[in-house]
Amino acid sequence: MLKGFRSFLLRGNVVDLAVGIVIGAAFTAVVTGFVTAFLTPLVGVASGAVGDFSKESFTVAGTTFPYGAFLNALISFVLVAAVIYFVVVVPVTKLQARLEKPKAADPAKVDCPQCLSRIPAAALRCSFCTSEVAGLPGLPAQTAQRS
Repeated sequence: MLKGFRSFLLRGNVVDLAVGIVIGAAFTAVVTGFVTAFLTPLVGVASGAVGDFSKESFTVAGTTFPYGAFLNALISFVLVAAVIYFVVVVPVTKLQARLEKPKAADPAKVDCPQCLSRIPAAALRCSFCTSEVAGLPGLPAQTAQRS
């Protein structure tokens, strides 16, 4: 029973997930700090407000609605999402596109004259109906016969 648990914990994807969560938490703290220290005050300067809406609220029938805390959370969410997109997603996508190898072109295909299935142009027999297709009219001539 403990062997199974140990092999589960040491599986590659479980360890990768754990590392990803720890790195993600650390990265979240960095991005949140950046947004709180630099971007939220800039929004406050641009809007003419102080940059901290947490004290904003209104009262209806004796009930207070602190909408300022929601505005702070909403602005922080949008700013964090923008930072992550432009600092992480866009560069990683460009890097992956640069490192990706071009895919090989699919081999040319033709229709089998017997069953009309799509088969490789270099085939000697149809893989569906097994009829011989080498040298038939309308198909490319085979240069080398297989034995």
